[in-house]
Amino acid sequence: MATAEIDAPVNALDAFRAQAREWLAEHFKPELKGKDNSMSAVEGPNNDTPEQAAWKKAIGDKGWSVPTWPAEYGGGGLGKAEARVLQEEMARVGAWNPMGGSMGVMMFGPTLLEYGSEEQKREHIPPIVRGEIRWCQGYSEPGAGSDLASLQMFAEDHGDHYVVNGQKTWTSGGQWADKCFALVRTDKSKKHEGITFLLIDMDSPGVETKPIQLISGSSPFCETFFTDVKVPKANRVGAEGQGWTIGKRLLQHERNSLGGGGSSAARLFAGTPLSVLAKKYVGEDSEGRIADAELRTRIVKHEMDLRAFALTLRRVQNEAKSNQGPSAATSIMKNVGARIMQERSELLIEIRGMAGLGWEGEGFDEDALKDTRHWLFGKAVSIYGGSTEIQNNVIAKRILGMLDHQ
Repeated sequence: MATAEIDAPVNALDAFRAQAREWLAEHFKPELKGKDNSMSAVEGPNNDTPEQAAWKKAIGDKGWSVPTWPAEYGGGGLGKAEARVLQEEMARVGAWNPMGGSMGVMMFGPTLLEYGSEEQKREHIPPIVRGEIRWCQGYSEPGAGSDLASLQMFAEDHGDHYVVNGQKTWTSGGQWADKCFALVRTDKSKKHEGITFLLIDMDSPGVETKPIQLISGSSPFCETFFTDVKVPKANRVGAEGQGWTIGKRLLQHERNSLGGGGSSAARLFAGTPLSVLAKKYVGEDSEGRIADAELRTRIVKHEMDLRAFALTLRRVQNEAKSNQGPSAATSIMKNVGARIMQERSELLIEIRGMAGLGWEGEGFDEDALKDTRHWLFGKAVSIYGGSTEIQNNVIAKRILGMLDHQ
């Protein structure tokens, strides 16, 4: 990125701020404030209202759903400073990004911009920007989770196409997705070098999904079966055998989001402040503080950790934008973000007491029921996207420089 883009003149930024403010006033209606992000809903596609659909189309057509992506592929083409101004103006009016939590934006799009062919970029990036296509991730298998390189789903070479057979599991949103970016084995004699990155249409003959129900009551993940699925070689990203390199890069983008770089950050800061809820359910002392001193201390510590995390995250993201994208530091942010998110869920349950243990029925308000289910779903946060233990290994090897002596 050019220095002029990063360090835009103050007067130019003021002009852009005025432009962004005017555009948001025209396209983001006040009644949309606080609505859900339709592309990141874990329960699947939402039925958007006409107002939500209009907002989604407007920000997609403008390219501001991905403000720093190249304009030639439909992105906003903004520099870092302009993107930061846009983020500030959106936050000022409570505007949300309909595509911000999608797998296309968080994981696949940035990876394709780096490794895809020109034809692939022009075919796939614009629909991601506009939120027209839902992507899912074909990585984990029943026998290849933390040791992902042991995957066995095989793509056999048939000239101008591959024939794919095998199974993936924990396919987030697979039952709703249009397309899947997948790691497959093209060479059984090599472990890492035998893996290739393919794009598979989910409506292809031979693709079958079976949702997995979680303890939270939702079914956002699937078992996905591939039986004699034909995939054109034009759908291969990079060279055959380059899949492990590309796949690891995509995981860095994923961890950046799961660590707070995407929708996770907004979720951490969303909702009623813990101190307000605690005063409601636990009560206040004579000085207007949370009555339970021990709980008060834990809430204060959590809020301090959260704010320190947010500031660190901003610094890491700025460094990533000025260099070559996410680095191994995303493993640190993923672990810390997971811990803070789980801690927050635990505090929400504890603060409400018995009122925080509802599953359904009368006597429980809607927010409490949502928090209960999110608490249960959040148990997976330290597992998906690479478990905490795997991230610790990455941190030890790539950041601390510790060698693997196995």
